[in-house]
Amino acid sequence: MATYTLPELPYDYSALAPVISPEIIELHHDKHHAAYVKGANDTLEQLAEARDKDQWGSINGLEKNLAFHLSGHILHSIYWHNMTGDGGGEPLEKDGVGELADALAENFGSFAKFKAQLSKAAATTQGSGWGVLAYEPVTGRLIVEQVYDHQGNVGQGSVPILVFDAWEHAFYLQYKNQKVDFIEAMWRVVNWQDVAKRYAAAKERAHNLLLAP
Repeated sequence: MATYTLPELPYDYSALAPVISPEIIELHHDKHHAAYVKGANDTLEQLAEARDKDQWGSINGLEKNLAFHLSGHILHSIYWHNMTGDGGGEPLEKDGVGELADALAENFGSFAKFKAQLSKAAATTQGSGWGVLAYEPVTGRLIVEQVYDHQGNVGQGSVPILVFDAWEHAFYLQYKNQKVDFIEAMWRVVNWQDVAKRYAAAKERAHNLLLAP
């Protein structure tokens, strides 16, 4: 049976400093992300055992655990590539990401309005969660989603293309309880090239979503 693996970072631990310290990157990737990978794999084994024994007393908990750990793995895998030490600013046509820039302006009114909405969505998650820019394939729109833990408040079928991690483990060692300051700093390391590639890929695959016969 295929299992999930922890992806390597696309840069070294210090690449995002001073926005995110090397200590946080190392702990976040090597411990927290690794724990989601292990949790997903462990849950798959437990589900296989349940099938073999035809024992389903724990099915609700196992399905919830799989969704939690698998979503954590996927969101973190996107998160690492969404950032770069040479990033920040806003997407511009001269940088080769004009299609993404136009889509943000069309769907949110302007880049500034999009930035405000995603910042608020990430900063106001109750407890642990994420702010997510996603491609919604039914209408072809870009939308902002507020994810609780790793799963809630999402449109089914939407594809995350830019994610802001608002869990305390992503920032507390450096920003203490100032989540808003961390979210504002995140805009200095956004990798718009990566976001634009994800946007293009999501649009290309959108026709494969079959809504009705």
